[in-house]
Amino acid sequence: MPAEPHLLVEHPSGGRSRHAINHVPFEIGRQPDNQLVVRDNRISRRHARISLTDGHYTIEDLESRSGVFLNGQKLAEPAALKSGDQIDFGVDDGYRLTFSLESEGLARLMGSFGEQGQAAPGAQNLAKLRSLTEVARALQTSLSTDDVLSAVVDAALTITATERGFLLLRQGDDLKIRIARDCGRRALAPEDLRVPTKLIHRALASRRDMLTMNFDPYSGADPSMTVAQLELRSVICVPLVRLRATSPGTAPDATQLLDAAQDTVGVLYLDSRAAPADLSAGNRELLQTLALEASTILENARLLEEERQRQKMDEEMGIARSIQQSLLPRVLPTDSWFTVRGSSVPAAQVGGDYFDVRPGDQGTWSIVVADVSGKGVSSALMASLLQGAFVAAHHRPELMVDHLNRVNRFLLERMEGEKYATLFYAILQPDGLLHYANTGICPPALVRADGKIERLESNAMPLGLFDEAVYEVTTLRMEQGDVIVAFSDGVEDSRNEDGDSFGKARIREALVLGGTPDELHLRLRDAAIQFAGSAPQADDVTVVAFGYRPSA
Repeated sequence: MPAEPHLLVEHPSGGRSRHAINHVPFEIGRQPDNQLVVRDNRISRRHARISLTDGHYTIEDLESRSGVFLNGQKLAEPAALKSGDQIDFGVDDGYRLTFSLESEGLARLMGSFGEQGQAAPGAQNLAKLRSLTEVARALQTSLSTDDVLSAVVDAALTITATERGFLLLRQGDDLKIRIARDCGRRALAPEDLRVPTKLIHRALASRRDMLTMNFDPYSGADPSMTVAQLELRSVICVPLVRLRATSPGTAPDATQLLDAAQDTVGVLYLDSRAAPADLSAGNRELLQTLALEASTILENARLLEEERQRQKMDEEMGIARSIQQSLLPRVLPTDSWFTVRGSSVPAAQVGGDYFDVRPGDQGTWSIVVADVSGKGVSSALMASLLQGAFVAAHHRPELMVDHLNRVNRFLLERMEGEKYATLFYAILQPDGLLHYANTGICPPALVRADGKIERLESNAMPLGLFDEAVYEVTTLRMEQGDVIVAFSDGVEDSRNEDGDSFGKARIREALVLGGTPDELHLRLRDAAIQFAGSAPQADDVTVVAFGYRPSA
């Protein structure tokens, strides 16, 4: 079978995983649509690319921040890859990758076999070789974890000349049978394991190495031994452990099975009723290597399941972001006395920002800019509730306080104070009279035509937080050319790669030159985004600017 190219990935947390390069170009980076997603904020969105050119694999740096290092040397141009090459990204305690063109399991198992195969008789040697080859083939071709684990149990039975094999996984304070096989490669029923699983669990809790028991009925040994009561000649228990990662590009050997153990995840149990187990001529080392392989398979399966869950969460977040963006107005007024520009740039997570602009009674316009507490789908759903509440309202200045009180009670009944919303709610009349309530959102900036900037400070409590909250409306007059810029916390709290926040001073700097709603909206939004650069953001960047032009 042709060697399949793959990457052995050592995670900063200590875990290890294997990723097949089954698609070229194969891109690596922080963004979810990369073939290998590296969850490290120091890594660029698209950091590196592996390509296939003239039958040879190459790696190149995609103009990343920290660079790509091949065997310790920083790449200046695409470089050829060979099996065993080590790749990292120029950050301390980061991900380490090893490029390989051979099966890790095959190399490890055959290496162990080669070290001890000379001492075994020819027929036994051939049987062991066949078993190990089947394990290696399963490692390369099978998509089923159980198929690979079954091959491991079959190989262990052949190597030790035992009759029955069980692979058990820890479940709380007990063990649960995952694989049960006999030496004829037939499946066994769980009840065929006559030794109580709790007894095996207790025995393993007191030791990490291989546990073996041989009983000779003619030796005069104490017949009260458990193996004798169960009519067993031999019992072998090999722990399956969760492994620490070793140095990049190297697989843990059988001796590291004991030293690197952080936690026992199960046991490989073998027993025999007719003859004692064969642990001579290197068979013990081979058995421990098989247990190590089973431990690695289980760990990779766990990591794969975690990755699938993360991908599923990313997909759900993507859908939620799409729904959230669909709540925003598609068309904004631009050609009369009232002009609006607005946008909401989503962060990596789903936020709770939303804004809306709607015509009101007697030629007025209502403006809502809201920021729901927290992140995630629940915040996005609450934002949609808010939008529905304000869409259904009669937007008249004399009804604003009553409407805010009703929305506050509505959110308290639904959320019981666990979620709340800060917002800027305003109604602008054709004569320039503005009525507004600020329930704790960042104070919008009133940019006067003469260059002066006023902040519309909070005058009410957040919605959905207190039953006794009191709301009031403030009134001011806008003049020809005045613009109000409202924005969410994501603007002021935008952070760059050094951890510095955008802050109030930079907001003023972006607005002090004045301009049209379009100019002020773009200038503030782009300034916050450019300041953040490629640093991941925790909140959406929402900016809404509206201007008063009665002469239009």
